[in-house]
Amino acid sequence: MKTLGLCIAAGLGLSACASGGTMGNTNANNIVTEYPIETAMLNIYTKQRSENLVATIGNQTASADIQVTPKGNMVFNNKKVQGTEINTINKVNNQITNQSVAINYFTLNPLVFHGFTDSTGKYSVSNQTTTIPKMATVGASNKLITENVYSDSSMRKKIGTYNQNWSLTRDSNQTAWFCIETSDNMLAGGTSEGSSKECYKINAKGDILASKVTIAPPAGNGGQTITFNSK
Repeated sequence: MKTLGLCIAAGLGLSACASGGTMGNTNANNIVTEYPIETAMLNIYTKQRSENLVATIGNQTASADIQVTPKGNMVFNNKKVQGTEINTINKVNNQITNQSVAINYFTLNPLVFHGFTDSTGKYSVSNQTTTIPKMATVGASNKLITENVYSDSSMRKKIGTYNQNWSLTRDSNQTAWFCIETSDNMLAGGTSEGSSKECYKINAKGDILASKVTIAPPAGNGGQTITFNSK
């Protein structure tokens, strides 16, 4: 799955809006204790939306303008799937530095991600190791995907292997942070890119209220950890 965080690493991405279905559970003190994780993921990765993310790096301002557009029925890796396009325009001091386009491929009921392609020719195949729960309790976390990325659709040259995990932590009595964390490239001899963590503030309906993406450099390279926040 092409996470928006990795789009920003080379561009950075994510978004907000869309609303969901199942409501989270509350306790006697009117504190939401469970949130609709599957609905939140549908809102993040499969719905039409747009957002602007901004970070200050020294005396420069970096930003990512993201458009997420559903593409409908498609075929990927010989499977009938649905696709969603993520178009990311990167700017530094309001000057365009890069533009990337990726398509995530998934099926519904239950929500399963199968991989992505992007405008550089990359082709990934995802192994979703756990079912995405419809509801999760604050404090929960789990593995999500192991993903192999290839230089092109022939899949002759593997260039990366990544793990993605999710977690849910409390923000307030009525909101929580739902995060997807992507590991650094685990492929022996592969290019180290650092890790990313994209987090979405959600309410009891699974609506996306705010977002942030943190990019950590490869261990030992002395680089700066950068956090992009939704504007």
